[in-house]
Amino acid sequence: MSTISIIGAGIGGLTLGNILKQHQYDFKIYESAPEIKPVGAGIMMAVNAMQVFDQLGLKEKIEKAGNKIHRIVIANESLQPISKTENLELEAQYNSCNVAIHRAELQKILAENLSPDSIKLNHSLQKIEKKENYILNFENGNQFESQIVFGADGIKSPIRNQILKTGTIRNSGQKCWRGVLDFDLPEKYHQEAFEMWGKGKRFGFVKISDRKVYWYACVNEKSFGRSLEIAEIFNDFDPLVLHLIEATANENIICNTISDLAPIPKWYSENLCLIGDAAHATTPNMGQGACQAIEDAYIIGKLLEKNQDFNVVFEAFQSIRRKKVDYIVNTSRSIGKVSQWERGNSIRNFLMGMIPESMHQKMAKKIIELEM
Repeated sequence: MSTISIIGAGIGGLTLGNILKQHQYDFKIYESAPEIKPVGAGIMMAVNAMQVFDQLGLKEKIEKAGNKIHRIVIANESLQPISKTENLELEAQYNSCNVAIHRAELQKILAENLSPDSIKLNHSLQKIEKKENYILNFENGNQFESQIVFGADGIKSPIRNQILKTGTIRNSGQKCWRGVLDFDLPEKYHQEAFEMWGKGKRFGFVKISDRKVYWYACVNEKSFGRSLEIAEIFNDFDPLVLHLIEATANENIICNTISDLAPIPKWYSENLCLIGDAAHATTPNMGQGACQAIEDAYIIGKLLEKNQDFNVVFEAFQSIRRKKVDYIVNTSRSIGKVSQWERGNSIRNFLMGMIPESMHQKMAKKIIELEM
């Protein structure tokens, strides 16, 4: 019998573990993968997430393992900037900056800060039942009982499906390749995150450590059939794009459909709560998916300082977080559509370039401000 179980050792589940550890709670994290290993690709930890890691004493470690990013640039296919968001002022205000890092490096730092016996690998949840407590049945045959359960088990959350019986996954109509490689990126791009907008497609890249570069390439599925190679699709982009694609080993490229979760009415049930993608999965267009899971964990920690009744905490958690995550899910969905228009691109780019820097700053501030 364990008091608290967290299902999923992704970034959200591991951050929640670190927050609970800070508040001296006992817990177990159950992860389906046999090991926490370098899968996935790069990720940007925005200032909101970095403030949380600062409070956990992990900020410097994460900055050292990743690469600090001071500027976000939207550009056209030829790498000519359309708009720039400077972060230096916000960095000074919040004493944190954006950090681009390999997902696996971040997970490793979060996992190493927990005691090894608090993470149970190779535990894929098959069935969860509510009796007096929750009964967790895993595919490996193990069964555990738990008083409190957190579902940090992603967009396809078995916990959401079995207990809350809700949730519609929405396909955005876009697919995305992601790659990581060792590459000598020109120095002028070292502290910048770039996203290039074309017709029905876009390409982004960012340096994530001393030697590694992370890139992603998104296309409208209906316009780019399965037969085309990724290099063919982007052959009208700046030569740097083709260099990055062609220099990446096939096994270091992953491809997914981009989806999000239609807002669900309730994130919690008695003694059970969803966090991160399980509750409010967003498309990656604002770089906020994992950051919002981290913020979820932070808010739960803040609420537990005031009240040890988990059910009271869960209700307050949703009412505090709802507005912000709905805004991010909706805005991110809209950005995804606009960034991959197939017509009227020059008008779009012109209008985008007309947005004053102060507006970009205002939007950035709205996203990175922690709610407690």
